[in-house]
Amino acid sequence: MRLTKLGHACVRLEKDGASLVIDPGVWSGPDALAGASAILITHEHVDHLDAPAVRAALAGDPGLQVWTNAAVAAQLADAAERVHVVGHGDTFTAAGFDIGVYGQQHALIHRDIPVVANSGFTVDGEVFHPGDSLTVPEDRITTLLLPANAPWLKVSEMIDYAREVAPRRAYAIHDGLLNANGLGLMRSLLKVAAAPTGAEYARLEPGTTVEI
Repeated sequence: MRLTKLGHACVRLEKDGASLVIDPGVWSGPDALAGASAILITHEHVDHLDAPAVRAALAGDPGLQVWTNAAVAAQLADAAERVHVVGHGDTFTAAGFDIGVYGQQHALIHRDIPVVANSGFTVDGEVFHPGDSLTVPEDRITTLLLPANAPWLKVSEMIDYAREVAPRRAYAIHDGLLNANGLGLMRSLLKVAAAPTGAEYARLEPGTTVEI
């Protein structure tokens, strides 16, 4: 399976000629959905869901399908028959990928800001995308897509979360708010997170593909 880091929190996973895109938001890049066979969306915030782009992709490809929570599905009602509502504990197959759903809520930003639904996804028991949450999957996973910077996230929380999940490797996501200085600091902090095990923790430049 190949993983390509796109902009911010978006990734593309590919195998056997199929392409699975997770969290195509407004900072994901103009070609995030090009060639997508299936789409997973963790939650409704625009940095994870570019609703007009997803609607356009659905309109342009009658075979394309989306899996997400009810709040996101409501924004894609024009293609309701191809938008599947899922929740914590569900499993399904999307474009040949085996998917598990973990978690129910977005991390708290502030008590005055409503908490929205958030669904993390495992892919083939190998990769976990938590969306905007610190959900620890019940099953051990090899590759964690690790939120690195967010209004809801402290550095200590990021480090402790990575250590609790304890993947063999982690790739930083949710980095679209960082300038060059912040990205440099984040790379150093990833080394701190990985220190107890010496696992591979890294940030991939958008457009970079790795084999996992």
